[in-house]
Amino acid sequence: MSENRLAAETSPYLLQHKDNPVHWWPWGAPALAEAERTGRPILLSVGYAACHWCHVMAHESFEDPATAAVMNELFVNIKVDREERPDVDHVYMSALHAIGEQGGWPLTMFLTPAGAPVWGGTYFPKAARFGRAAFVDVCREVARVFRDEPDTVAANAAAIREALLTRRLATGTSDLGRAELDAAAGRIIGLFDPVNGGTRGAPKFPQCPVLELLWRAGLRTGRAAYFEPVETTLTAMCEGGIRDHLGGGFARYAVDAAWQVPHFEKMLSDNAQLLALLALAHARTGAPLFRECASELVTWLDREMTVDGAFAASLDADSDGAEGRFYTWTLDDIVGVLGLDDAAAFAAAYNVSAGGNWEGTNILNRRGAPPILDSDRSRFDLLRAKLRAGRAGRPAPGRDDKILADWNGLMIAALADAGALLGEPGWIDRAQRTFRVIAETMTRGDRLGHALRAGRLMFPGLATDYAMMIKAALALAEVTGARGYIDTAVAWQAALERHHAAPDGSYFLAAADAEAVVLRLRPSEDDATPNFQAITVHNLIRLAVVTGEDRYRDHADRLVAALVPAAAANLFAHASLLNAIDLRLHGAEIVCVGPDRDRFAAAALQLPFLGRIVRRLAEPDALVSGHPSHVPGVSFALVCAGQHCSLPITVPDRIAASLATLAENPGQHPTGEAARTSPTEPAP
Repeated sequence: MSENRLAAETSPYLLQHKDNPVHWWPWGAPALAEAERTGRPILLSVGYAACHWCHVMAHESFEDPATAAVMNELFVNIKVDREERPDVDHVYMSALHAIGEQGGWPLTMFLTPAGAPVWGGTYFPKAARFGRAAFVDVCREVARVFRDEPDTVAANAAAIREALLTRRLATGTSDLGRAELDAAAGRIIGLFDPVNGGTRGAPKFPQCPVLELLWRAGLRTGRAAYFEPVETTLTAMCEGGIRDHLGGGFARYAVDAAWQVPHFEKMLSDNAQLLALLALAHARTGAPLFRECASELVTWLDREMTVDGAFAASLDADSDGAEGRFYTWTLDDIVGVLGLDDAAAFAAAYNVSAGGNWEGTNILNRRGAPPILDSDRSRFDLLRAKLRAGRAGRPAPGRDDKILADWNGLMIAALADAGALLGEPGWIDRAQRTFRVIAETMTRGDRLGHALRAGRLMFPGLATDYAMMIKAALALAEVTGARGYIDTAVAWQAALERHHAAPDGSYFLAAADAEAVVLRLRPSEDDATPNFQAITVHNLIRLAVVTGEDRYRDHADRLVAALVPAAAANLFAHASLLNAIDLRLHGAEIVCVGPDRDRFAAAALQLPFLGRIVRRLAEPDALVSGHPSHVPGVSFALVCAGQHCSLPITVPDRIAASLATLAENPGQHPTGEAARTSPTEPAP
C-alpha cells in the first residue's frame, strides 16, 4: 500500500506508522479541520517509539487491513508522539483519568470533531479476551454512540471538560514549611521496601523526585534514616537487572519487586535524574558502586545516545521482534564469546544459569552474587567488554533520535552538577557542548523549540523546555563561573513569562500561540520527570541569588502559593515542589569574592548541589550594601543560610564547616558572634 500522511513527518514514532493501512493524520489544524468538514469523530492514538505495548497494538490492529478499513470508515484517525507533543498528550491523558481509567500508553481516545474528549482507554486487543472487548467492536460501538446518542456525547464531553478545568490547580490556602517537609519525608519512608528499596511491591519505578525529597531531609536533619532508603534503592538498582551491566545506563522500570526484570526501554530523562542521585550518593558514602554506575552511564551517553552533539530521546525495549532480546544471554551465548573458564567465572558473578532467570534466558545482575575482588576487576572489565562487543553484532533496539530540549536540559544539568561534585571536568565539557547545540539549533530569537529531528524544529517550545534548559544554564553558570549562562537564563525566563504565564503566577504547559491545543492546562504533579512548575521555583530562587534581583524570589513565592493547595492534597505527587520549598527555606548562598574566587568556588562546589547556590564576584563592591565583606585586597567567601551570613572566610577548606555551623546554630556566626541579617535574603 502507499504511504499515509505520516510519511512527511520526522518523529521516529510517527514514521513507524507511515506504512499502516490506517489513513493516519498527524496532530494539527488540518486534521481537526478534516474532522469538522466530514463530521466524523476523531480516533486519537498516542504513543512513543520505545513503547512495547504501542508496538503490540500496532502489529495487531493498525497493520491489519480489515481493522484499518473500519477505522478509516468511521473516524478521522490521528497519531501523536507523546514526546513530541506532550501538551496534547497531557490533555487527553488527564481526560482518561477524569473518566476513572488507569493511564498509560498506548493512549486511545475518542474525540468530537472539535477535539473534545468523550471516552477512551489504553491498549485494546484485536480479539476479545480477558474481559476486554475487541478493538473493532469498540470502534463500532463508539461510532454508534456518536451517531445515535448525540446528547450522551455532549454530556460526556462537557463533564470531562469541567473536570479538567477544575483539576487545573486546587484552590484555597495552605502552608508547607519545615515541619510539613519532615512529616512528608517520614511518611514516605514508611512506603519504602526496606530490602530492595523503592516503594513496596511491583512494578518498581525509580521515582527520582521522591528519592531527592528523602535525600534533602537527610541533609536538612542530619539523620541517616532519610539517606538509607535512597542508598538501598540505588544499590539495588545498580546491582539489579534494571542496570545494563555491559553497556551502562538504566531501563525505564522493573516489572518485579527486586529490580531484576526490567522493561528494557532506556529513556534519557530517567538516566539524567539517576546520574545526579548517583553522584550525591557517592559523594556522601564513597561507595565505588555508585561512581562506577555514574561513569558507565556517561560512557553510554557518548557511545549510544549522542546525536549531532546533543542526546537522543530513548532506546526501544524491543529488537529483532522481541522485548529484551538485545540484552539477554543464554549460558551457551556467553561460553561462545568467552570460552568455558571465563564464562564460568562470569556466570557466577552475574547470576547466569543454564536454565536462565527470565523466559529461558538470563538478565545479567549482581543481586546476591559474590563480591568481585579488587584484584579481579580488570579481568571482569575485559570480560564485559568482550560481551559488549559480541552483543554489538545483534540487531540493535531502535533509537528515537529526536532531540528534546527539556530532556537534554535535565541531562546537561546532571552532567554539570555530577561533574563538579565528582571531579569529572570532561562531564562539564560535555554539558557545555550539548548546551551550545540546543541554544544554537533549537531557538528562534529568545524562544526555545521543543523537538528537533532531520532539520525540522517543533516550535514553539513548552514550559518544560524553558524550565529544564534554564536549570541547565544555571547549573553551568555555577560550575564554570561564565556570566553568559546567567544572561541566557534571564532571557529564557522572560520568554517563559511572556508566552506561558497564568494570572495566578503559575504557568501553562503550552504556549499561548501553540498550534491546535484544545485546552491549555497547568499541571503541577510530577510524572516521569519533575514537574516544570516546581523546577521553575528552583530556577527563580537561584536567579534571585545570582542576579541580586529580589523580584525573582518574590515570583517564586507567588508560584509556590499557587501550587501549594494542590500539593497539600497529594504530597507524594508533588515531591518536586516540596524539594523547591526546601531550597527556599534552607538553601545556602555561597559568595566567592576576589581574584582567587575560583578556588573558593571549587571548594563550595564540593558541597551537595541540591542546596547550595554559588556566586562569584570579582570585587566586594559588587555585593549588596550590608554584607560583612570588608577585607580589602583579600579573596574570601561568605556563607549565607536562611537570614544570616558568616563572617568572611579566607581559607576555602573552611566553607563546609562554616555552613554546617550556620545550619546548626542559625543565629550565631561560626566565631560565636551574633549573626547579622543579610539584606539579600529576606525572611521566607
